[in-house]
Amino acid sequence: MSEASILKRCEDLGLRMTGQRRVIARILEEAHRDHPDVEELHARAARLDNRISLATVYRTVKLFEEAGILVKNEFGDGRARYESADRDHHDHLIDLTSGQVIEFLDPEIEALQEKIAAKLGYELKGHRLELYGVRKKDKE
Repeated sequence: MSEASILKRCEDLGLRMTGQRRVIARILEEAHRDHPDVEELHARAARLDNRISLATVYRTVKLFEEAGILVKNEFGDGRARYESADRDHHDHLIDLTSGQVIEFLDPEIEALQEKIAAKLGYELKGHRLELYGVRKKDKE
């Protein structure tokens, strides 16, 4: 991963990093593919330090989000999920049955979005694509 670590970015921004915040930053760093919500972050952090409260995780995630270190995603299931803001661009496919979030990047979709923006007279500066689906049943 070429991005700076979450902990390094916190330190570079001058955020006060307590031991508990360091544990939460580490957990977030290790969760680079599964988009955990606050409750899941708390469960993981508590396995490393059982003194970390759910309120501490909420406050830390809010601080990291406000500092531009984390991005909050809301995939329609009522749970805010988090990922590093310093990630390379990618899109999401959300499995409506399991809640699994699958990251993908498709050059054809990227080119089509650029083409659509240009056709409408715009230069595309960014986008967020979320697809929602259920797994197809295999043919018998």
